[in-house]
Amino acid sequence: MLLLQETMQEKELIITRTAIARRIKELGAAITQDYADTGILVVGILKGAFVFLADLVREIRLDMEIDFARAVSYGKQTQSRNLRLTKEPELELAGKNILIVEDIVDTGKTLAHLSQLLSNRGARSVRFCALIDKKERREVDVVIDYIGFEVQTGFLVGYGLDCREQYRQLPDIYHLKNV
Repeated sequence: MLLLQETMQEKELIITRTAIARRIKELGAAITQDYADTGILVVGILKGAFVFLADLVREIRLDMEIDFARAVSYGKQTQSRNLRLTKEPELELAGKNILIVEDIVDTGKTLAHLSQLLSNRGARSVRFCALIDKKERREVDVVIDYIGFEVQTGFLVGYGLDCREQYRQLPDIYHLKNV
């Protein structure tokens, strides 16, 4: 069995776990303030957002419902292809204020698709929170209401972000080189 350090490609630290924790506290406070009078359904996008979502919801000081959706566009590739939903939210969406939590917004296709789907199902409002906003390959103009960090370029791994299903467990975020 190979150790992680032996199998890691060359990487560069981009965002530390300390910076991530500090920013999540700020995002949680802003979301708490914005939804204080309305209630919220938080929908995490699997698989990448699971770490971020877990930490974020503990910083939101409101009662909330939590659900998940799974959007697949990469598979074993490193370039986004056709988007498909393999899991849709299971809770009632009609009349609710929904906050979609995503690990990284790259092309914008996933958020645009989910916004349309949830609006068609009667959501009162749909807003977005992303750990990383990366506009390098943006194809669809989307508004991200809560942004953790803006990163211009690079293939990022760690803190839930993966490359071919590897590196999600890393507590910091790295730029993976030679991908």
